[in-house]
Amino acid sequence: MKKLRVVGLNFDHMHMGDLLRQCFEHPAVEIAGVCDDDPARMQPSVEKFGLAPDRIFTDPRKCLEATRPDFVVLCPATARHAEYVELVAPYRPHIFVEKPFAATLAEADRMIAAAKKAKRLLAINWPLRWVPAHVTAHRLVREGRIGALQEVHFYDGNRGPLWHTADKLETTPTAAMKRKSWFYSRQRGGGSLLDYLGYGTTLGTWYHAGRKPIEVTAVAEAARGLEVDEHSIVVARYACGLSKFETRWGTFTDPWIHQPQPKCGFVLKGEDGTISSYDYEPTIRVQTRANVTGEMVPVDQLAAPLQNAIQYFVHCIQTGTPLEGPLAPKIARIGQQIVDSAVLSARLKKTVKLVE
Repeated sequence: MKKLRVVGLNFDHMHMGDLLRQCFEHPAVEIAGVCDDDPARMQPSVEKFGLAPDRIFTDPRKCLEATRPDFVVLCPATARHAEYVELVAPYRPHIFVEKPFAATLAEADRMIAAAKKAKRLLAINWPLRWVPAHVTAHRLVREGRIGALQEVHFYDGNRGPLWHTADKLETTPTAAMKRKSWFYSRQRGGGSLLDYLGYGTTLGTWYHAGRKPIEVTAVAEAARGLEVDEHSIVVARYACGLSKFETRWGTFTDPWIHQPQPKCGFVLKGEDGTISSYDYEPTIRVQTRANVTGEMVPVDQLAAPLQNAIQYFVHCIQTGTPLEGPLAPKIARIGQQIVDSAVLSARLKKTVKLVE
């Protein structure tokens, strides 16, 4: 089978390196090109994946015209997601966008419309979707292990987006780095709420089987001298109960190295039990009426094509399988609705109805 050609376009988000590595490791994918207006940001990937000079671009249109990719991986700043999807869609590749979905629901809808017009897949990647603990928790909820789901409790984040690069390589941020980074720019879609809330609300929608909340209450806190928040707490009222989503830049440790306190991940409450599913841990804890003391359950061993985002996206392209779960715009859009509602609630300092 002919390899699918992929282009990595815009390196604003450090996850581009992780995603290109997944492409490089996939036997059915060829990296046809990389593109960013700053060549220095591409250099680690160029060296790591042995990319020839004729596969390195600084102009996205020239890149797309020269490479004619089967799919494109986009990692621009959040506020530019819609702009880049609309730029890419007329060339008719399938489109894979790194989280979050968009800065606003209106921009998310622009992305959906552009992909629909081009008749191509649009996927929004949420890396926590591929954490075995959370996959196992979803399976047990669907199997009815804890009865009808009533509440999703999410706490997640890290020390901050400048404490690591691709593949979680550690760095030490400075005040100057914050001033230059789009992560700390309100205009460019920065802040912990936009960076992390979509994880909780989108996977939460997946756990809730597509149900939407009725109303949302949110508060957000910015450190002195910053124009974006580093901490937010969101409460969503569903017909079945209250769910809570909390985002944090400034955890004591990064959860992929040492779980901070509170622990990062999900706690799910059903009519007949509970599940705690924490990021990167080898077991989840399940409590049921038949075993009220609870038990530690080993996480599922993920198999191809469900081990990572690129495997799954390539599978859907090759087989014509529709996207499902958090990567599907249908689910991710509901997550974005809650995010938009939270932004509005935090600004107005009051509870708001779900933004439509």
